[in-house]
Amino acid sequence: MRRSDQPDAKAKIPNGTVAYAIGDIHGRVDLLEELQAKIQEDARTQAGKRHVVVYLGDYVDRGLTSREVIDRLIEDPLPGFESVHLKGNHEDAMLKFLHDTDIAPGWLAYGGDATLYSYGVTVPRSPLTPDKLSTMQAEFARKLPGRHLEFLSALDLRHEEGDYFFVHAGVRPGRSLEEQSEEDLLWIRDAFLFSADDFGKIIVHGHTISPKPEFQPNRIGIDTGAFASGVLTCLVLDGTEQRILQTG
Repeated sequence: MRRSDQPDAKAKIPNGTVAYAIGDIHGRVDLLEELQAKIQEDARTQAGKRHVVVYLGDYVDRGLTSREVIDRLIEDPLPGFESVHLKGNHEDAMLKFLHDTDIAPGWLAYGGDATLYSYGVTVPRSPLTPDKLSTMQAEFARKLPGRHLEFLSALDLRHEEGDYFFVHAGVRPGRSLEEQSEEDLLWIRDAFLFSADDFGKIIVHGHTISPKPEFQPNRIGIDTGAFASGVLTCLVLDGTEQRILQTG
């Protein structure tokens, strides 16, 4: 457990609430289980408070256990917690593939093949002809459990707790938080990452990998590349305190 590098941060979570934000999981159910156990242990020291866990999206792709990650999120193994599940750009691509095979080459290139394998779907060899893609799409539609489709289709785009705004990728500078587009919330990088704007709330996000959590005056990034690094990160917010829990 580590405290942030900003001990004087003024942003605040409502009194009586402890929020836990989890970065990009990317098909690593082993790390998710480990981190959830640490969160549960931490929450025992905060008895009597409202506990909310916010998953920042990108549950699937790259790692080998995407299906198991979705199963675990649906099972919701943190008793007494409120759970918020946000959509990431990888879930967005996964859902779009069910209706549009044109997205397949891009999705497969950034890890969708691992998700398909986890559902027992045969991924054809190149070249990816229209017939091959249609066959793969139909097989995926058959093998994707109904409760998984229901879960993925209901993912939120944003969540707010006190002075914090939780989202997968970030926000577009110059637009109010209420006017953000879905594309930016799921995909934005440089325009957000290099902005010094005051967004009105501290943005808590994943999407862009960094070796350690990034604490900036206007944002906190917690994607530590879990699928490759083995480090899945959770930001703990309690009053004005910011703490980090990690696997490993």
